[in-house]
Amino acid sequence: MPDSPAELDLTADVVTLTQQLVDIESVSHHEQQIADAVERELRACAHLAVTRRGHTIVARTDLGRAERVVIAGHLDTVPVNGNLPARREGDVLHGLGTCDMKGGDAVLLHLAATVPEPVRDVTYVLYEAEEVESVHNGLRKLTESDPDLLAADFAILMEPSNAGVEAGCQGTLRVDVRTRGERAHSARSWMGDNAIHRAGEILSRLADYEPRRPTIDGLTYHEGLNAVGISGGVAGNVVPDECVVQVNFRFAPDRTTEEAEAFVREFFDGFDVTLTDLAPGALPGLDRPAARAFVEAVGGEVAPKFGWTDVAQFSLLGVPAVNYGPGDPVYAHKQDEQVPIEHLERCEQRLRAWLTGEQA
Repeated sequence: MPDSPAELDLTADVVTLTQQLVDIESVSHHEQQIADAVERELRACAHLAVTRRGHTIVARTDLGRAERVVIAGHLDTVPVNGNLPARREGDVLHGLGTCDMKGGDAVLLHLAATVPEPVRDVTYVLYEAEEVESVHNGLRKLTESDPDLLAADFAILMEPSNAGVEAGCQGTLRVDVRTRGERAHSARSWMGDNAIHRAGEILSRLADYEPRRPTIDGLTYHEGLNAVGISGGVAGNVVPDECVVQVNFRFAPDRTTEEAEAFVREFFDGFDVTLTDLAPGALPGLDRPAARAFVEAVGGEVAPKFGWTDVAQFSLLGVPAVNYGPGDPVYAHKQDEQVPIEHLERCEQRLRAWLTGEQA
């Protein structure tokens, strides 16, 4: 990394600002340079009160408005894959982080600097370590250390969503479903008990699984229960005494984590089930006034979020949240990561209208 401070111009157009952010390499756990640049530029905005925790930056207006909203994005990226620096080709900007999610960060930062008197008070959050284990996640850490900084009526996470609103998110759970047997020489297999063969019943149950499709706030979610890995075996001439099937359950946000775990344990009744990962979903919260006004301002159409995102962190604080950001998420983490210029401009324009009340 260069020794000189990284240059950012928050008043530049969002395409230029996205390029500037992309060109500051910020792979997870190496966000200091970009966090320093973001902090420096936000502190230069007299209308914002800025707080830093690690490499997470929080900037807030304090105008005494009736509502407060959070707009958040993460600063880190997955590792570099021959996709730096940023480059523009026609109507598309290419480069690491353009989609996930420095394009969204650029929209956020440009609005933070250029909308000094929004009709709603705003808390802007730029956080570290989203692309790695949740123990490092800057937003999660903030919910524990400074939940008051995240208090709000509504939150927007600038995750790529094709510049459309994706409300809430599904929860995710992973378990190891284990079978046990008895080792034996494969030439005398009848002297043992093959644990891999016993796993057939696990796979059979999964093949027969019928997904639940609940409707919440007018949005239909689609649950999924899938084997995502299988391990077993000792040697080429040994009947194995253990087999483990790794199973992922994506559950709708009307289930609690306790209910999701209970469902999976009942589904695999008779087998040894070990929980390895669990994260709650987030309800859409589209009945809140700020959420309704936001949806109207950005086009009126809402889709359910089937994956898990950090909107769940806000749900734990009782703050309804949506995903809204530029970029097609299918390009996230790809070598040819990219974002359409039109997405960047549309998100900036519509969020500006919502924050300034121009849509009324």
